[in-house]
Amino acid sequence: TLGFIGLGQMGYPMAANLLRATSKTHNLVAYDTNTSSTTRLSKEGPVSILSNPREVAESADVVFTMLPAGRHVRGVYEQLMEGSRKDQLYVDCSTIDVKTAVEVAGWVHAKGARMVEAPVSGGTGGATNGTLAFMAGARNEKDLEAARPFLMHMGKVINYCGKSGTGQAAKICNNMMLGISMVGACETFNLGRRLGLAPELLNKILNTSSGRSWSTDTYSPVPGLNPNVPASKDYEGGFGVSLMAKDMGLAVAAATESQSPVVLGAAAEQMYKMVATTEGFEGKDFAVVYRWLGGEKELAKK
Repeated sequence: TLGFIGLGQMGYPMAANLLRATSKTHNLVAYDTNTSSTTRLSKEGPVSILSNPREVAESADVVFTMLPAGRHVRGVYEQLMEGSRKDQLYVDCSTIDVKTAVEVAGWVHAKGARMVEAPVSGGTGGATNGTLAFMAGARNEKDLEAARPFLMHMGKVINYCGKSGTGQAAKICNNMMLGISMVGACETFNLGRRLGLAPELLNKILNTSSGRSWSTDTYSPVPGLNPNVPASKDYEGGFGVSLMAKDMGLAVAAATESQSPVVLGAAAEQMYKMVATTEGFEGKDFAVVYRWLGGEKELAKK
C-alpha cells in the first residue's frame, strides 16, 4: 500500500500520476486538509481517503509527502510517527530548510524506518507530465533505490546528492538560481519594451544569444510568448510568488549560516517578498514580477 499526503498544485498531479501507474499493483491511501482535492483525486481512480496522517502511516508501507514549508513537514511527520513502524519508507518531496530535513529524518530512523528527501524541479508542468527531476538525500543509496521505482512514475531524473539534508541543499541552490534568473528576465523584457523593442523580437534575440535561460525560452514572464505557461493565463497556477519568496529566504538563511555571500540572491528575495505582499499579486505565479514592474502597462499603451 502506498500513501500520499499533500495534494496541492504540485502534490495533486504527482499523486494522480502515481495512482494511474500503480493502481493494478498497489493500493493508494491519501490525505489532505483540502477536501476538494481529495474528492477530485477519488475521481482519478481507486484511492482511499483517510482522516489524518497517523492513519496513513498505519495503512501504508511507502508514504510520500508534498507540503508547503518546514513547519508543515514537522507537523505532519509528528503525526506520521505516531503510526510508524519498522522498515516503512517515507519520501518527502517538499522544499524545506536543511535543518528540518535532517531532524525529521532522525525521527524516522529512530522508528526503524527509512527516509528519503526528494525535492523536485520542473514546476507544475513537470508534475502533470511526469517529467520532474528529483534531488535526493538519504542515509544511503539503498534507501533511495527502494523509492526509485515509485519516483520514476512521477519524474524522469533522480540525482542522489548524499546524506540526509543534501537533497534540500541542492534544491535551495537550484531555486536561488531560478529566482535570480526570473527577476533578470522580467527586468530585461521591461527595459526592452521601454526602449522600443517588441517582446517577440527581444525574445528571439535572447534565445539565440548568450542571454538565453529557462525563464526566456520555456517559462517566459511575458504574456503570449509561451502559450501554455502561467504568464499567458493571467499568471494563474504555476509556482506561487509567495513560495518563491519562501525558497529564496531558505537560500539566504543557508548562505548566512554558511557565511556565503549571495548579493543577487538577497536582492531577489526582497523583490519576491514585496511582490508577494502587494494586493492583487499574492496568489500569482512568480513570473508576475514582470507585471509588478509595469511591463504590462507598457503593452497596454501600444
